[in-house]
Amino acid sequence: MSDTNADSISIVAVIGAGTMGHGIAQICAMAGCTTRLTDVGQDQIDAGLTRIAANLDKGVARAKVSEDQRRETLARLSGTTSLEDAVREADLVIEAAPEKLEIKRDIFSRVAAVVGEQAVLGTNTSSLSITDIAEPIPNPSRVIGLHFFNPVHIMKLLEIVIGGETSAEVTAKMRAFADRIGKQPIVVKDAPGFATSRLGLVIGLEAIRMVEQGVASAEDIDKAMTLGYGFPMGPLELTDLVGLDVRLSIAEYLADKLDGGEHFRPPQLLRDMVAEGKLGKKSGRGFYDWD
Repeated sequence: MSDTNADSISIVAVIGAGTMGHGIAQICAMAGCTTRLTDVGQDQIDAGLTRIAANLDKGVARAKVSEDQRRETLARLSGTTSLEDAVREADLVIEAAPEKLEIKRDIFSRVAAVVGEQAVLGTNTSSLSITDIAEPIPNPSRVIGLHFFNPVHIMKLLEIVIGGETSAEVTAKMRAFADRIGKQPIVVKDAPGFATSRLGLVIGLEAIRMVEQGVASAEDIDKAMTLGYGFPMGPLELTDLVGLDVRLSIAEYLADKLDGGEHFRPPQLLRDMVAEGKLGKKSGRGFYDWD
């Protein structure tokens, strides 16, 4: 790959229309890319496109987005349940599938059979090894971590994660693309939890242990971090936003993969809440009542 120009990316496919995927699709379409959203069912796609329209409507109401931007963004967006149709001729494919290695490998194996050699394959994983995801993929040099943050259309950070085989050209192209979509990139090596998940999770898990031990309420723990340390959101509210099941999965992964990772062992309270279906905002209940 020799072309590091972000403007060479004209078609983007986003796999997964959920919490992260619909936001990624929105910002790519807003940046001028023809953007195709795909998921396993039409209901998921319709829900993702509806959420994008709602985000744009809020942007217009707050004078952050013009009517022309809204109309042009929606015109660049489409959805399909066919992964192959979504990725065909794409310059960049971003998967936002569940945090399971086998799922991500399977998706990229199917994608690699359709797209050209120049297509960049970006994974929105928040903890899994980019090198492991890319291992069975032909030309793994084009696989890179693109870790976005929720809500994608608002959060400015993009964590770019360099796998063991990721090429310098692909890294440069994604740094340029981050600027194009209005994100500020950081570049980190492929280590368990990268930079953000590793630091953020250890704070979140300790906050859960404090609730478990009766040290303070979730509200007061969060207030301590927002008012005392300037966090924009408390660690328990953030856990609700990310999803308790997602945090549990990442914690188990880091506890297993990191030397001395005992501080990532999930608290029993977290396991119990996930077992009870208290997954945070997406289920209506977590550390807070979202209904």
